[in-house]
Amino acid sequence: MAEAGDPNSGTETAEEPPNDEGGNGVPVKKAKRQVNRTALLIGAGMLVAVVAAVWGSFQFIEGERQREVQQWQVRLGIVADSRAAAIGDWLEQNFAYMRELSENASLQLYMSELADGGEETALDAKKDKNGNKVEAEEDEAASASYLRNLLVATAERTGFKAPPPVGEVTANVERVGVAGIGLVDKEGKSLVSTPDMPPLTAKIRAAVAKALDGEPTVIDVYLGASGQPTMGFVLPIFGIQEDSDGAKGIGAVVGMRTIGKDLYDRLKQPGETAKTTETYMVRGKGVAVEYLTPLADDTAPLKRTMSADTPGLAGAHALKKPGGFAIKSDYAGEEVLAASRTIAGVPWVLIRKISRKEALSATDTRLTTMLVVFVLLIVGITVTIFAVWRHGSSMRATQAAANMKVAMERFENMSKFMRVVTNSQRSVILAVDGETKYTFANETASKEAGIPVEDMMGKPMSSIIGPIKAQAYAEINKGVLKDFERQSHTIVFGDEDNDEADGHDAFQMVQGDFVPLRGDRDFPPAVLMVLNDITELTHERRRSEKMLRGLINTLVSVVDRRDPFSANHSSRVAEVGRAIAVEMGLDETDSKAVDIAGSLMNLGKIFIPTELLTKASDLTPEERGILGNAYMVTVDLLKNVTFEGPVVETIRQLGETWDGGGPLGLKEEEILVTARVLSVANAFVGMVTPRAYREAMAFQKVADILMSDTGSRYDRKPVTALVNYLENRGGTKLWAHFSEAPEESPEGNPDQDSV
Repeated sequence: MAEAGDPNSGTETAEEPPNDEGGNGVPVKKAKRQVNRTALLIGAGMLVAVVAAVWGSFQFIEGERQREVQQWQVRLGIVADSRAAAIGDWLEQNFAYMRELSENASLQLYMSELADGGEETALDAKKDKNGNKVEAEEDEAASASYLRNLLVATAERTGFKAPPPVGEVTANVERVGVAGIGLVDKEGKSLVSTPDMPPLTAKIRAAVAKALDGEPTVIDVYLGASGQPTMGFVLPIFGIQEDSDGAKGIGAVVGMRTIGKDLYDRLKQPGETAKTTETYMVRGKGVAVEYLTPLADDTAPLKRTMSADTPGLAGAHALKKPGGFAIKSDYAGEEVLAASRTIAGVPWVLIRKISRKEALSATDTRLTTMLVVFVLLIVGITVTIFAVWRHGSSMRATQAAANMKVAMERFENMSKFMRVVTNSQRSVILAVDGETKYTFANETASKEAGIPVEDMMGKPMSSIIGPIKAQAYAEINKGVLKDFERQSHTIVFGDEDNDEADGHDAFQMVQGDFVPLRGDRDFPPAVLMVLNDITELTHERRRSEKMLRGLINTLVSVVDRRDPFSANHSSRVAEVGRAIAVEMGLDETDSKAVDIAGSLMNLGKIFIPTELLTKASDLTPEERGILGNAYMVTVDLLKNVTFEGPVVETIRQLGETWDGGGPLGLKEEEILVTARVLSVANAFVGMVTPRAYREAMAFQKVADILMSDTGSRYDRKPVTALVNYLENRGGTKLWAHFSEAPEESPEGNPDQDSV
């Protein structure tokens, strides 16, 4: 037992420590065990923190990559929409060519005679009337010759003809039918066709049968006899007295054409700078994907087919989910970003793609660099914390100071990291607490304020950017902290209406995102503000709008000066139309479209002789037709001009009526609402304004006429909106001067000096 208390016996001391509280053994042993447990907990916590930080870094990088992919999805989608629209326009244009023939009165009469009595009855009628059968046959031949010439002329003009032969062709060898236009009767029998019209195959006959039921039909693209992609357009022909709604066709017009540069060029995006972008079209062919257009690897149209089961094939994905976006492999096996769009009326899907390597290489490099920086920061912070903790763990007196140092270094490192990321941005990025005191600011914010970042910290916004801006931001931040939800605002400082060319300092417009930041025991809740100055962009947009308005006013003045009785007609129609649009609650784009369309609708009158514009009376039907259709000349003049809204289409549909009696046959909601508004405004101004051949009509009488024509000629909504504006918005008083006659020149002729 004497050895039990031997101070050299470490084992006995550890198992049965003495009860001397002041001894050195017991506290040391207890403290050592406590340090070991603490070290274990701290080590585990640090490991969890490092893993969480690394995981968070990867999540952040992946989120950034996905945002870049989403931006490419938007870009590719915009181009795909525009190219799909161009292809749709091409299809509609070809249908329009066939529609010209199907609605030709002579052709309808010829087909109606065949449908009513057949060829034999028509010949007998000629014999009874003219005295012999020979003359009837000659008339029949003459009709066929006329129709053939009509088809040939149309084919030459519209491209429904065989391409010129390549190389030497034997003169006495008849070419195989490649493309052309033909007429078939209701039995599917060919009547008249152009020389190179292909024979009526089963595919063409099936399309004709479908068209005879009243449905325009497309013969989908295939390799024709010449080895070139060929497709057809079939429209029914109705009797001259029949309505196409629900009627059975008495025949059909068939147009076959080869596809070439005129279609494929529409797939090219103007101004494209990327090297690997491509637009092509595919369709399903059984369990395969067939490529319809030329490919970047020089594959000819309809010469490549791939299995739809090919893993990750972009074409197969587009056929399965048309209108979607994905990262897939193209026909060459290269990974691409691809957006798809359907083409109305045909089983085609348009694909717009770009190589993933080209699209995301810069982003991947940047994000990889950021990830390396993140990981190095995390590792550096972890090593620093561990070293500081190890250095101070043996000294309880310095433990608090060591922990404070670690926290400060950690905060400083994170602050430096935030500055590295945010200082590379052009946006003003800053954080303020509930009292608008700065807690963070990037270099862009510092440059805009004109003072160093460190001098901004802890100061209220009013002392840095002024009380007006500070008050505006404070109100927004108050709501953000109250609801604790992200908000976006556009803030205007100054007089927004003062937008003269030399008055750019009159106002400032800022687009801002405001994100709430949760607080902790050391920092109160704050708001992260990301601000972008869009003043210059706003000025440029308004300057462009003013230039457009100035050009429109100049064009309108040219027209108004040639017709004194129509002087100011365009501007008045635009004014009335916009008032109706606002009264109906249309959006700003449609309201502007009505305004611009009203201003430009009479531009076509510059081609009408002045003597006809100023003719006082006795207008012939032909002259009335010229005046009434002047707006279609305007459409031809403006069809290639790009406007923000549907300006050209609004003018094109100006003559349409609610019941479908207009030249385009559109009715009710098929007519653009802007065109319905403009039609009412045009009629109103025309009736309340004096003309060379009549006096101005009273406002109430005009309103009664317009109301009586609702449901037949006009849509009721814009008419009631106009009446409400006249009666309850002061429109009658505002537009009273419309009824005043134009002043005459000294010689007695109105506007004699007009150009």
